[in-house]
Amino acid sequence: MTMEGNKFCTGKVSVVTPVYNGELHLTKMLDSVLAQTYADIEMILVDDGSSDATLTVAESYRKKFVARGYGYKIVAAEHRNASAAINGGLPYVTGEYLIWPDSDDVLEPESVERRVEYLKKHPEYKCVRSLSYYFNAGTGERSAKADEQQGDLAKEDLFWDILESRTFVCCGCYMLKSEAFFDIYPGRRIPEYGVGQNFQMLLPFMYRHKCPTIREKLYGVSVREGSHSRTALTQAQEEKKYSDYESLVDELAEICHIEDKASKDRITCWKARRRYRISMKYGRKKEAGAALRQLRKCGGFSTGEMMKEMIWAWCMRGWVKEKIYPVYRKIFTEKKK
Repeated sequence: MTMEGNKFCTGKVSVVTPVYNGELHLTKMLDSVLAQTYADIEMILVDDGSSDATLTVAESYRKKFVARGYGYKIVAAEHRNASAAINGGLPYVTGEYLIWPDSDDVLEPESVERRVEYLKKHPEYKCVRSLSYYFNAGTGERSAKADEQQGDLAKEDLFWDILESRTFVCCGCYMLKSEAFFDIYPGRRIPEYGVGQNFQMLLPFMYRHKCPTIREKLYGVSVREGSHSRTALTQAQEEKKYSDYESLVDELAEICHIEDKASKDRITCWKARRRYRISMKYGRKKEAGAALRQLRKCGGFSTGEMMKEMIWAWCMRGWVKEKIYPVYRKIFTEKKK
């Protein structure tokens, strides 16, 4: 299903949320949507083939959304991944604005209204973001520790900051103009990878458009032990994740039509830096050395930094790895800062 001409309902906000086995946490997200001060919302919930009672919980909210005057659609899909689930919901988006919060997070009551107001007052922008806070899913207590850096909140050109992890990609913080988003993805499908959906949603958009920041914490991120993002990976799983991210960024670079040498070199450096990290973590000295040489070639490392790291890499074995590595790495990182 697609919409003819990609015409959207003025003022409406589409909330697309993928959920997998969310029986125990989905209610908080849905309650936070129902508690919004904004009047025109449609909730599009995509179940990614849950094996628990997620669909039953979702159905129990249908009357509540009707009573609130909000649209409510549940899409049932086979279990694949979050990006595939997002694709299950995108064809049903009819709102002028689009957000995609996670199923275990929460929106502050004025979260939607504050962002819509900003975009209405500043029509030169196609998107806006707010800040987030972190809370313990069990106790509800807020945490001062964040998983992502805020970065320079005055910056509006965020493509490189997002790619290079200098600012946050927290999904529920961003609001995009739907028309501009579907100009990028006219088929209403983002690239599907098992590494989430936020790079696909954000990077091509940020390559085209500036994004200001409302400096208010309008979105709560759940910290939940055992969640997908906090589950320990095996070496094979982690190496595949790194490889998938490289393939994804290559595809997104094509979508962005990135062709200039400086930008291509910068992406190459991004890959090499990640390859170095994962190689060092698992004691792959040969691969780590190759990554350092690649970093040097694309301008991502000075000769001095490269020599220090290569000497350090050669010493990475046995008790040296366990005892000296953490101390040395801390000192080296502090010096670079």
